[in-house]
Amino acid sequence: MPKRQYRVYVIELSKRVFTDNTRFRNANPQFNGVLQCLYVGMTSKTPKDRFEQHKSGYINKKGHKLSSNIVQKYGMYLRPSLYNHIAPMSTRAEALKMEERLALELRRKRYAVWFN
Repeated sequence: MPKRQYRVYVIELSKRVFTDNTRFRNANPQFNGVLQCLYVGMTSKTPKDRFEQHKSGYINKKGHKLSSNIVQKYGMYLRPSLYNHIAPMSTRAEALKMEERLALELRRKRYAVWFN
């Protein structure tokens, strides 16, 4: 059985999320409206498959919603140029750390970013 790999990914969000969603706006005081609004996540699937799950409002077999409301409502498309340089990771814990690291790096560059 192939070993599971985890990847981080970035989805561009409509800028409407900044005006519509108070929690998103409060999480991004550095945002000046010039760059994009983004969602950073991690997955054991392909980024494309994970994006499609978000957009469809995916619920797993146990009845747990595994999609972000922000991506479902505001997600537009993947931004591979912002994550393709990051190699797949072998553990979920590594991927979660990388997700946070990438999200905070993008915030420092003045993107508005949401991550879990």
